[in-house]
Amino acid sequence: MKIVAIETVQIAEFPFLFWLRLYTDAGIVGTGETFWAPGPVASYIHDHVASYLLGKDPRDIELHDRTLASVYVGARDSGAELRGNSAVNIALWDIYGQALGEPVWRLLGGRTHHSVPIYNTCAGYGHVRATKRNALFERTEDWSLKPGDSAEGPYEDLLAWRYNAGELAKSLFSEGIGAMKIWPFDIAAEASNGTRLSLADLDKALAPFAKIREAVGREMEIMVELHGLWTLPPALRIAEALKPYDVAWLEEPIRYNELDALAELARHTTIPIAASERLATRQMFKQLIDRRGASVIMIDLAWCGGLSEARKIANMAEASELPVTLHDCTGPVVYAASCALSATLPNVNYQEAVRAYYTGWYREITDDIPVVTAGKVAPLEGPGLGLSLKPELFRRSDATVRKTAL
Repeated sequence: MKIVAIETVQIAEFPFLFWLRLYTDAGIVGTGETFWAPGPVASYIHDHVASYLLGKDPRDIELHDRTLASVYVGARDSGAELRGNSAVNIALWDIYGQALGEPVWRLLGGRTHHSVPIYNTCAGYGHVRATKRNALFERTEDWSLKPGDSAEGPYEDLLAWRYNAGELAKSLFSEGIGAMKIWPFDIAAEASNGTRLSLADLDKALAPFAKIREAVGREMEIMVELHGLWTLPPALRIAEALKPYDVAWLEEPIRYNELDALAELARHTTIPIAASERLATRQMFKQLIDRRGASVIMIDLAWCGGLSEARKIANMAEASELPVTLHDCTGPVVYAASCALSATLPNVNYQEAVRAYYTGWYREITDDIPVVTAGKVAPLEGPGLGLSLKPELFRRSDATVRKTAL
């Protein structure tokens, strides 16, 4: 079997997402995905990866990983090269599973969990659409919904946690979802460049936590997303102030690659630190683990190097008695791949999910989505990833499709 063509698609309505298909001479097509700045990723794929990958056997996944990661520039951080390589790796595993007639999770060693608990990242329908977010670098206050804004569906969870967090917690709990993630500190961080946090702003940011605890008590785990926006002193203040609410973790309280600062924060708080979806390669995660800068290891398949690299990172975490959670606030292909990997990992604690996505716009991209039942998600059963991109995606008027073939 050999790869005979590489096809990529970008959709203007979804300006952060990138999809890839690898065609083989056996008629099998593998699907990959990554997130952020798809234009440079597409250029890297067609201008550099294609010349290596075309004509190769797609089943030699480890060889291709090592070759693509050994370029001299840019391949040790989550830049365009690593994001492109991640999409390729996911597509190669998809081909391998289809060739054997087995789901990817079977090839990765089989399930250790029939299903994995999710936490709901409380984003809304418009988080990834160009019609709702028109620039790459908008501030939180610019793209957050305001009271009175219309919702596209029942799960406008971004609006809900900002203005009615207690009712949101009840809604999630009614569906069996026992964990949720919110980010009420971001506006204050952006106003001060992360250098200070007034007591008034602190009290404002704490309000949703009080509402959640009042509404559902201790039945709901609360994850706190801080997006790497803070310096150490205000991060310490946040950690201390959150103790009464018994939150599950502080996610990226400090910039993701400031490993010593993360480790210092971890030494001064009993709240677990989660990091980092934005780290790439097992070498970087090894440094985080060795410093004990995080006690929950968060991995994003679209940025770390793909399924193969994520599995190696999870194994390192397991050897250090650390749990992992698979990040997903991106697209349906990475979500499906993450659910497949999560099911195989003995040290997984949660799979991230966004109910506004998996019940909403994901279905514009593919017909097959891992199903969440009673707050847990099971991987797809079909061969490979168990999904394919809808053909109409490639016929959209706002689609940019490129294909490089032998």
